[in-house]
Amino acid sequence: MLYKTFTDKNGRATAALSMFCPEREAGVCEYQLMIRITEAGVPFSEQLKTVFDFLKEIREQELNRATIVFQRFFLSDAANQVKLLTDLLPENKNNISIIEHPPLDGSKIALWAYLQTEMEASESNSSSGLYGVRHGEYTHLWKGTAIKPAGSPETQMYALLKDYMIQLKEHNCTLADNCIRTWISVRDIDVDYAGIVKARREVFAENGLTEKTHYISSTGIGGRHANPEAGVLFDAYAVKGLSPGQVQYLHAGTHLNPTHEYGVTFERGTCIRYGDRRHVFISGTASIDSRGKIVHEGDVNRQAARMIENVETLLKEAQCGFEDVACIIVYLRDIADYRSIRAVVEQQFREIPKIIVLAPVCRPGWLVEMECFAIKKEDSKKFAPL
Repeated sequence: MLYKTFTDKNGRATAALSMFCPEREAGVCEYQLMIRITEAGVPFSEQLKTVFDFLKEIREQELNRATIVFQRFFLSDAANQVKLLTDLLPENKNNISIIEHPPLDGSKIALWAYLQTEMEASESNSSSGLYGVRHGEYTHLWKGTAIKPAGSPETQMYALLKDYMIQLKEHNCTLADNCIRTWISVRDIDVDYAGIVKARREVFAENGLTEKTHYISSTGIGGRHANPEAGVLFDAYAVKGLSPGQVQYLHAGTHLNPTHEYGVTFERGTCIRYGDRRHVFISGTASIDSRGKIVHEGDVNRQAARMIENVETLLKEAQCGFEDVACIIVYLRDIADYRSIRAVVEQQFREIPKIIVLAPVCRPGWLVEMECFAIKKEDSKKFAPL
C-alpha cells in the first residue's frame, strides 16, 4: 500500500490518500481518499466548496479521473447542511452516504471517497436503487443513505432490509450470497438498538443467515439523518459474480466471541479473495474479549489499545496487517476523549487515511470503536482478478 498527503492550494484542507495498483499494466487501481477541513472557523458553504474543489483537483491531477464508486459525507449538523450539499450532487445519489457524524477536528464536513479505475457504470443504475460498477467478471453494488421514515426504528430497519433484498434481486443477487458489508446508523442508539438487532435477526433468519451459516460484516453506530422521522440510516455493499470459497469470514476467537452469543448477528470481518488481490472488511470493533465482555470499562485509552489489538488479530486471520490498511474510521462516544484518542490514532496510523467522528457505539460501556478496509496483493488462478 502506498500513501500520500496533500494540502489544497488555499491551505484550507488536507487530504490523505491510499493507493493500491497491480504490478502488471492491466487491472484495477484502487484509491481511498479522506478530505478534512483545516480552516474550521469559516461557514459551511465555504467548507463545502473547498471539499468539492479539492476532490476535483486530486482526481484530475493524481487519479486520472478514477471513478468514484462510493463516497460518504460526514456532517456536523445534517438538518442545516444537507440541502446545500445535495444541490451539488449528481442526480443519481445511490452510492452517496450522508450522515451526521460530526468530525472531531472542529470542522463542519469531511469526505471519505473510494475510487477505482477501469470501472464501467451498470446500465441499471437509474432504476434499481443501487449503484453498480462492472469490471471483468464482477459487478459491485453500492447503496447509500437509505431511510424509511415511518414507524418505529425496528419497523424501519425491517423495511430497509426488505427493500434492499428486492433491489438485490433485480441484479440476480441475494442477501446471503452477495452482500458483503452494511453500515447501520441509529438516531438514538442507546434506546433503539435492541429493536434494530431484533429486526435484522428476523430478516436474516428468514433468509438462511444464522450462526450455523454466516452473517454479514457491519458497523452499528449512532448517527442522524436530516429527516427527523428517520430513526435508521442504511448503507450497503454487495458483489455479483463471486464463486464458492471466495469469501472467508473472520472470527479471531482468541480475542473475540461469536456475535450471536450476545444476541447480535454480524460477522467480525470478511475477506474476499480475487485473483490479483484480497479485500478485507473489518466490522466496527471495540474493546471486547472472547467472552463478549467489555474490557477496561471507563478507560478510553486502554479500550483503544484493546480495540487496536482486536482489529490486528482479525487482519492477521486474513494474512494482512496494518501496512495493508487503506482507510480507517474511528467512532468516539464522548467528545472530551478526542484529544487523547487522536494522539493514539495519529501515532499508530500516521499515514493511513482516517477520520475520528462523534458517534456513540452500540453498547454504552464501549467508549471507542474502529472499522477499517484492507487490500493485499494476491496471485491466484483460482479466482478471476478484480
